[in-house]
Amino acid sequence: MTTEDSAAASTADAEKLHALGYAQELRRRMGGFSNFAVSFTIISILSGCLTLYGYGMNTGGPVDMVWGWLLVGLMTTIVGLGMAEVCSSFPTAGGLYYWAAKLAPEGSGPAWSWFTGWFNLLGQVAITAGIDFGFAEFFTAFLSLTTGWAATPGHTVVVYGCVLLAHGLLNTFGIRIVSFLSDVSVWWHLIGVVVIVVTLSAIPAHHSSVGFVFTHFVNNTGFRSGFYVFMIGLLMAQYTFTGYDASAHMSEETHNASVAGPRGIVSSILVSLVAGWVLILGITFAIAGNYDTALKSATGVPPVQIFIDALGRHGGEILLVIAFVAQFYCGMCSVTANSRMIYAFSRDGAVPGSVFWHRINPRTRTPTNSIWFAAVFAFVLGVPYLWSVTAYGAITSIATIGLYIAYVIPTLLRRISGDRFEAGPWTLGRWSALVGWLGVAWVVVICVLFMLPEVSPVTASTFNYAPVAVAVVLVVAGGWWVASARRWFTGPKVQGTPEQLAEIERQLSV
Repeated sequence: MTTEDSAAASTADAEKLHALGYAQELRRRMGGFSNFAVSFTIISILSGCLTLYGYGMNTGGPVDMVWGWLLVGLMTTIVGLGMAEVCSSFPTAGGLYYWAAKLAPEGSGPAWSWFTGWFNLLGQVAITAGIDFGFAEFFTAFLSLTTGWAATPGHTVVVYGCVLLAHGLLNTFGIRIVSFLSDVSVWWHLIGVVVIVVTLSAIPAHHSSVGFVFTHFVNNTGFRSGFYVFMIGLLMAQYTFTGYDASAHMSEETHNASVAGPRGIVSSILVSLVAGWVLILGITFAIAGNYDTALKSATGVPPVQIFIDALGRHGGEILLVIAFVAQFYCGMCSVTANSRMIYAFSRDGAVPGSVFWHRINPRTRTPTNSIWFAAVFAFVLGVPYLWSVTAYGAITSIATIGLYIAYVIPTLLRRISGDRFEAGPWTLGRWSALVGWLGVAWVVVICVLFMLPEVSPVTASTFNYAPVAVAVVLVVAGGWWVASARRWFTGPKVQGTPEQLAEIERQLSV
C-alpha cells in the first residue's frame, strides 16, 4: 500500500468513527495481523488449555477434553461469526454495548446497552484475572522446581499480584513494546505448540493408547451422572475460547477496521481451534499411565507433572517456560483490551468516576487510568484463592458467563432488528439468521452450565461462587439502573459535531 493509499484508508477509518459519533482519540497504529494477534493471544491455547487441564482431567477426562474441544470450538465459531457481522457495521472500541444500543428496539437502547456493558466489564476483568492467575500457578510451579519455593496459595497470590503490576506498567509506559510483543506472541504460541507436541511425541518411550485418549472417561467430581460431568467439563474449552471480542475493542486503533476487526474475531477462533486440539492430543498421549501422579503433583499443576514424567525434570522445565511466557503475553494483551472497554464505557458515563477512567495519556494516547482499573479489580477476584480450593474454577466460570452474555445480546438484537440492520462490508448474507440463532441457543446452554456446582458435596470451600458474582452484577447494575441511571444514561454519547470532533483530535495532536 502506497503512502497515499494508507492516508486515504486512515481518513476513511476516521470518517467512519465520526459517523458513529466519536473522535479519533486513540492512535490508529495496528494492521489486520496485529488485530488478529491480540485476540489470538488472549484466547491463548497455552493459557486456557494448560491452566484448566487439571480441571478437565477430573471432570470428564480425555474424552471430554478431546471431543469437548471440537464441540465447543464449532459452537464458538458460530457465536464469533454472528459477532463479526455486527462488528463490521459498528467498528468502535465500545464494541458490544455500543452494538446493543444501536440494534435494540426503539426506546430500549440505553437499557440493553447498560446491561451488555456491565456484563462485558465483568467478563473482561474476570478473564484478565483468570489468565494472570493461570500464569501465577505455572510460574510458582517453575519456582518450586528450580528454587524450592513451595507452590502454596499464598505464594501463588503474591506472584499473581506481581504479574498484574508488570502488565499494568507495560501497558502504561511500554505501549510500543506491547504492540510488538502482541505480534511476537502469535508465533510464540504456534511454534510453542509445535515444540511441545513434537517433543512429547518423539522423546518418551511410552505413550497412552488411542483408545485411552479418545474414549477414556474420568469422573472425580462426586456426581453420579456422566452426562452432567461431561457438560460441566466443557468449561475447559469454553473458557479458553474467550477474549476474541478484543478485535472489536481494538478497532479504533486498527486500519480498515470494518474488515480487519471481523476477520480478527473469526480467524483467531479458527486458528485456536486447530492448534488447541493438536496441543490437547499431544499432552494426553504423553500421560502414559501417570494419570494419578499428575493429578497429585507437588507443583500443583498437572500438565507440568506430565512434562516431567515424559521428559525428566529439565525437559519439563523447558516446556514449562514455553507455557508461562505465552501466558504472560496473554495477560498483557488482556489488560490492553480490557482497558479499552473500560475507557469506552467510561466515555459514555456508565462507570462510577467516569471522568477519571476516561482520561487519555497525552504522551502515549492510551487510557492509563483504565489500565489500572483492569489490573486492580482483577487482583480482587483472585484473592479468594487463599481460602477456596475452587476459586480458580469460579473465576473462569465468571469470565465465561460474563463475556458470553455480553457476546450474545448484540447477536440476539441483530436478529430482532431485521431490516433495520445495515450490514458492513463483512457480512454472512443468507446464513446470518441460522448462525445467529444457533449462537444464541448455545450461549443460553453454557450460561446455565457454568453456574452449576463443580464438585459434590458442595461445601464452603468447594462452592462455585460464579452465580454470586453474576447476581452481584445484576443487583448492582439493575439497582443502579432503576434508582438512577435510567434517568440519565442514554447509551453511547455523541462527542460532538464533525467540527467539535476535529477540535478534540487537534488538541490531542498538539
